[in-house]
Amino acid sequence: MPGHEGFKNRLAIPYITPSGVVDIRFRAMGDVDPKYMGMVGAKTTMFNTPACFVQSKYICVTEGEFDCIMMSVKTNHPTVGIPGANNWKPHYSRILDDFDMVIILTDGDTAGAEFGKKITRELPNANVIAMPEGEDVNSVFIKLGKEWIDERVRNCIAS
Repeated sequence: MPGHEGFKNRLAIPYITPSGVVDIRFRAMGDVDPKYMGMVGAKTTMFNTPACFVQSKYICVTEGEFDCIMMSVKTNHPTVGIPGANNWKPHYSRILDDFDMVIILTDGDTAGAEFGKKITRELPNANVIAMPEGEDVNSVFIKLGKEWIDERVRNCIAS
């Protein structure tokens, strides 16, 4: 579209809520910087908010849209995504507080560990599943399969 030439050759990731599309982020395909771009003036929000309305005792939280998409498509676990470890907002705790358990799937790096710690400080009902060093949910699905994630989520729910 005119005015969006800077997003050419990027994957469009729409942020869809019950009121419609509220934002679109664009992800580079390949080794390009910046990896993610957003619309000018758009505010960072939680991705896949319809998962908050699924009747479930738990919800999963991933670091990033791709990991959330992978969880939503490949598992039956309701999942929301936070677009980056530094984008957790305090009011997200109120959104997730009604769930008996919040399962945070963190990337296997320092930023992911801090992401998990930040959320567990704000949510007493949070449990962290850390991905192996250097991995994220998407790469774990590719390398270790769906069952690796499912087993860890089931263990959280059972505890």
